Amino acid sequence: MPFYSYAHVTENPDCERSPEFEIDQPARDLPLTVCPWCGTPVERLLGTPGIKKRLFDCELRDRGFTKLVRVDDGLFENKTRRPGEEKYVDRRKPETFPKLEKTVRD
Repeated sequence: MPFYSYAHVTENPDCERSPEFEIDQPARDLPLTVCPWCGTPVERLLGTPGIKKRLFDCELRDRGFTKLVRVDDGLFENKTRRPGEEKYVDRRKPETFPKLEKTVRD
């Protein structure tokens, strides 16, 4: 069921909800015109949809990020490794750590 955001048209300090609140309601229902808790007029707020684009490992690498996935206790696979970096990072072996100086820029 989708969530909709509403705001009180007029301030009501006696309402148990803040000036803005979210409520889940079926998409087929009409928008609320009054607050269900205090009865004062409300209006539905326009919001952005909750769509997130998933970035692939190569896109993360190209944007300067490092993605490590835990394989075992203290052992991680470097999913965004660059040339010259190890495939596996062992926390007990600093020489296997990603070369951050290649990715950090001013």
